[in-house]
Amino acid sequence: MAQEKGLAHGALGTFESAVMGIAGTAPAFSVAVTTATIVASVGVLSVGSILYCGLIMFGIMLAFIHLSKITPHAGAAYAWVGHVFGRKWGFFTGWGLLVASVFFMVSATIPAATSTLVLVAPDQVESTTWVTLTAAIWLTLVTLVVTKGIKHASYAQLVLTAIETVVVFAIIIAAFMKYGGQPAHAPSFIWFSPFSFTPELFATGALTAIFFYWGWDVTMNLSEETKSGRKDETHPAAKGAFWAMVNLILFFILMMIVVLIALSDQEIAEANTNVLYAVANKLFPAPWNYLAVLSTILSTIGTIETQLLQFSRSMFAMARDEMLHPRYARIHPEWQTPWIATGVIWFMGVVLLFSSSYMPSVKQILASSILAIGFQICFYMGLAGFACAWHYRGKLRQGLYQALSYVLWPLLAALFMVFIALYSIPTFDLITNLMGIGGLVVGFVPLGLGYFRKRQRAI
Repeated sequence: MAQEKGLAHGALGTFESAVMGIAGTAPAFSVAVTTATIVASVGVLSVGSILYCGLIMFGIMLAFIHLSKITPHAGAAYAWVGHVFGRKWGFFTGWGLLVASVFFMVSATIPAATSTLVLVAPDQVESTTWVTLTAAIWLTLVTLVVTKGIKHASYAQLVLTAIETVVVFAIIIAAFMKYGGQPAHAPSFIWFSPFSFTPELFATGALTAIFFYWGWDVTMNLSEETKSGRKDETHPAAKGAFWAMVNLILFFILMMIVVLIALSDQEIAEANTNVLYAVANKLFPAPWNYLAVLSTILSTIGTIETQLLQFSRSMFAMARDEMLHPRYARIHPEWQTPWIATGVIWFMGVVLLFSSSYMPSVKQILASSILAIGFQICFYMGLAGFACAWHYRGKLRQGLYQALSYVLWPLLAALFMVFIALYSIPTFDLITNLMGIGGLVVGFVPLGLGYFRKRQRAI
């Protein structure tokens, strides 16, 4: 049977895993699509938000690495939280990721679409209909690549990330050379100072900043497809997550500084989902400025790919454990991918894209989806942080490093996640709350159906 062959075990190495983690956050995409939102919320404190949220996310990364020692698992946080706190908590951890991934299909494919239209039909960039249609085409193409196999996805990711990296670093170097002496925003210690934040400002900036970092954990969802190495070694997927996170914290801080020294507040706001292109437009003459558009497209395609992988592996794992319908655990006999689970997110993403096209503007669609995703990230990653701290609580008596790495840092990161989520709920509009909180509540339906199926078999 198709199910018996399983996933492609050992298909990825540490380097490929790290590239997947970096690509999962989509550096160029994150800067292009999220900068306008975070600068509108907290201004120049965006740099501090990126820094401190990076430290918070580093604590969550430590939680994932340590929890992965329980067992490498395609379900990652779903499986580990379920192991520590019970199957129901595990289910909602996985469900939070699934819902966030579906909404991400809107917030990721729309920038790919707008960037594509900048190149081929600039007059249609603000047309919700054309943007939605182009986004659906991109989602379909990437889904086909992911479905064909993990090695295909890996090779595509290596090429996309290499090109994106070259373009982005060219922009960084050129920006410091041209605007280092005459910055649009004069660099100041205030950008980094924790004393510049009020609790409200921190929560507002953090919810958006967390979106910058989300996606690195795809490395852990691919751990069953990553070479395991020796038993006494850290799993390559965990190494990949670590190096991805270190690189991402440094990159996002540097890139946020570049945007602030090159663009004024008005230019950032007018750029909307094309902030990277706005920077490149001031640095390079045509047609070289369009390289920024190309890097955004490539970055977005990369992160769509990793989210399809993360969603499909999580759904596959939950179905394999019969927390969702077993049909979603079916593996294609030749491609060794969970093709039905991959098809599910494609279908839901397309439906959500065309449903969201009834909203007044592209900007409103993006703002609502980014905030809703931020809430769901706080939910499922926060549970992982608590699970790690509880599971390894005995490490508190084994020295400062063990206590900090296994318990204190993951616990503090989880508490910050809870604070950010709870503080932000009253600031959401109705649509964002329905997407963020309502998306989680819907999880009671498949959970109840799962228990009903088990009861029916027992009769």
